[in-house]
Amino acid sequence: MTTPLLQVRNVQTHFDIHKKGAFFWQKPATLKAVNGVSFELKAGETLGVVGESGCGKSTLARTIIGLVKAKSGSILFNGEELVGLPEKAWKTKRQEIQMIFQDPLASLNPRMTVGEIIAEPLRTHHPELKNEEIQQQVREMMKKVGLLPNLINRYPHEFSGGQCQRIGIARALILRPKLIICDEPVSALDVSIQAQVINLLQEVQEEMGLALIFIAHDLSVVKHISDRVLVMYLGNAVELGTDTAVYDKPTHPYTQALMSAVPLPDPEAERNKTVQLLEGDLPSPINPPSGCVFRTRCPLATDECAKTKPVLEGTDSHQVACLHAAV
Repeated sequence: MTTPLLQVRNVQTHFDIHKKGAFFWQKPATLKAVNGVSFELKAGETLGVVGESGCGKSTLARTIIGLVKAKSGSILFNGEELVGLPEKAWKTKRQEIQMIFQDPLASLNPRMTVGEIIAEPLRTHHPELKNEEIQQQVREMMKKVGLLPNLINRYPHEFSGGQCQRIGIARALILRPKLIICDEPVSALDVSIQAQVINLLQEVQEEMGLALIFIAHDLSVVKHISDRVLVMYLGNAVELGTDTAVYDKPTHPYTQALMSAVPLPDPEAERNKTVQLLEGDLPSPINPPSGCVFRTRCPLATDECAKTKPVLEGTDSHQVACLHAAV
């Protein structure tokens, strides 16, 4: 049996929130951004992470890569524990784990040329390389992501949003990592450009054997690129399974509501489909509901849901965290 590249076990990431005007002796409130998420990721596999804004997707990504510290839980990468890893050790580990950010232009230093941006990881992690070797690798990577090498001395503001995202992808790939976390990498791009970036990610994944964690709001994009899908709600994992299982047979009421909102390419089917609207507002992660966090908006909720917090249960191909929905 193949050992997973990444094993996330019951990870919790909490933040202390100090209320405005509070006295210094008053305890801060706790915002539970990620509250006990578990999953595994194999080499070469893509895990899509979906959920509405504020559900903890980006915080989970930043926790895995070490930009945010986990309160508890375990994150094993190639069998090595990342939670509590010293900052000096992270420098070496970041050669294997890279990230692509949501805003392509904001993630690039405007004072650096494209060549300097892509070369920066090489200069940081491989200072022994000569300048000629670095320039050659940068030009080769620019070709791989669809950028002309003669643009190497231009600045980010001279490129379109799609080209800036390609620069970000090149920067992430230059160290030949094993895992790339994509935090909504296409949400700021036009639809046609989104398709180009998605195809590019799939091409380099197949060529380099990369594992991807792909975070997005667009469920159609997630289905296209993912092997498995993790659905999050208010910092919790509510459903996890293969793309076919989650999309064709969504089991959790929240997942069903998300999938019912996906536009269908058939106009007749789109007109006749039933959209499951969620009632009520998203609860605050500072004061989440007891038991099942989705119970305040769930049509299946009972008194038992307020007392017991469900955990992911089911088969390896499909798991759901719900007291009243069995896989």
